[in-house]
Amino acid sequence: MSTEQGSSSNYRRSLGTVALTAVGLGSIIGSGWLFGAERAAALAGPAAIFSWVIGAVVALTIALTYTELGSMFPKAGGMVRYGQYSHGSLAGYLAAWANWIAIVSVIPGEATASIQYVSSWDFGWAQGLYDGKELTGTGVAASSVLLVFYFFLNWFAISLFAKTNTAITVFKVVVPALTAGALLLAHLDTDNLTAHGGFTPNGWSAVFSAVAVSGIVWAFNGFQSPLNMAGEARDPGKSLPKAVIGSILIALVIYLALQAAFLLAVPAADLSQTGGWSGLSFNSPLADLSLAWGLNWLALLLYADAFVSPSGTGMIYAATTSRMIHGVQENGHLPGVFGRVDPRTGVPRPALLLNLVVAFVFLAVFRGWGSIAEIVGVATVISYVTGPVAVMSLRRLAPELPRPVRLRAMPVIAPTAMVFGSLVMYWARWPLTGKVIFIMAIGLPIWAWYELRKPWAELKPHLKAGAWMVTYLLVMAFVSWAGGEEFGGRGYLAPGWDILVVALLGLGFYGWGVRSAWPNPSLAGVTAEMAVAVADAREGKSNLEQMAG
Repeated sequence: MSTEQGSSSNYRRSLGTVALTAVGLGSIIGSGWLFGAERAAALAGPAAIFSWVIGAVVALTIALTYTELGSMFPKAGGMVRYGQYSHGSLAGYLAAWANWIAIVSVIPGEATASIQYVSSWDFGWAQGLYDGKELTGTGVAASSVLLVFYFFLNWFAISLFAKTNTAITVFKVVVPALTAGALLLAHLDTDNLTAHGGFTPNGWSAVFSAVAVSGIVWAFNGFQSPLNMAGEARDPGKSLPKAVIGSILIALVIYLALQAAFLLAVPAADLSQTGGWSGLSFNSPLADLSLAWGLNWLALLLYADAFVSPSGTGMIYAATTSRMIHGVQENGHLPGVFGRVDPRTGVPRPALLLNLVVAFVFLAVFRGWGSIAEIVGVATVISYVTGPVAVMSLRRLAPELPRPVRLRAMPVIAPTAMVFGSLVMYWARWPLTGKVIFIMAIGLPIWAWYELRKPWAELKPHLKAGAWMVTYLLVMAFVSWAGGEEFGGRGYLAPGWDILVVALLGLGFYGWGVRSAWPNPSLAGVTAEMAVAVADAREGKSNLEQMAG
């Protein structure tokens, strides 16, 4: 038995469709619903409603490509493996690095969200946790305690995680729904939709930018959590697609209700005093509105949920990121210790500890929910683009592999998903796109340490197959810099034409990426592993039939 097989066998296949849907929904409904409505409204005004719909369409389109991949390879840390299987080490590592950065930074973001809400409490010590822009030293210390709590719950067993998370997710769905309903009943000012700059006070470009930087991508990014837990799914072929698609659609309904409630409940006087939607600044948006309309009970519930919702998501991401680190190690880009899974509990404890350390670093550097949300949004989109390319590449390279989920429309869905991902990256605005692409480059020395020692003949095909992704990131950074002024660029591309250019670039790099895939050693290894698993299953079935006979 290989090391990979041995470590993976320590995982417990105990999660069904309901538990996996709870994982996805619990990841999606974290701190995004506490702050996303305000930040989206500040950017896009009442048209923020459309930002949530666009974000859901983008997430669902991309998620469909990953459900096929997740059902093909039901392995822990699935999202960091697919690019490696289709294109080898360079593209696979860049995709894994982007995905890990996007997910691991969510964990301190959730802790930050909880403490930021606490800062609205009417106590001197609470108000000293947040200075209006970022956490204070005391706030960082309090957030650190929450980080330890998230990881503590994951330390002992996957069964404890599943039971705790399902209960928390029920609470996390009920409270946002109750919040939206209560605010709509308390105050419903339809003039807010047309006054103060109109329905689109900052233009449609702001509606698109809100998708990338207001926490919407952050929110829907949770769809990948069931995929990263695929190694613990009982029937991944059926449960994974149901969990992924179901969690996105349920969350969209909740987010639309919350956005509508926020838009209609903001006092007109506040909008007048701040000069419109862009001037709004709440430490605890929904709780502050609840207090403004005398819903003290709701404010207290929101303050409590400000711990429960982010903590539930932080706990989930602590679990999924540890599986991602395990996957990166099995890809050959981390020391062997991070591939160890405790045989008694089924938890990859060394990976869990590494992520805790990295979460502390992010917490120290990015102390505000908004700044972390921006980084997460762009890094997430970068990690997304490998899914559409990988799914069609593997259909070409390995058509014989079992695909429990196989959509006939995938040849259309995959390039569409690539275009959507490219557009969201562009909408994030320069210089943010450039900054996050630079963060992607920071991870390359780790790849170089493991790969550049290999003989040139062995390394060359990995470089050739990964060239499309490196070039894609550089070109997207350039287009973002040169693009429309409404998206932070220099204005060399006229409005409308810039969108067309980005869409065509997405299609062009999609074609390059699919053509550059090759039957690399990682694909050969997982194919052999799957063949052994199928043979073992057939042998076990035959033995049972003989015993029954």
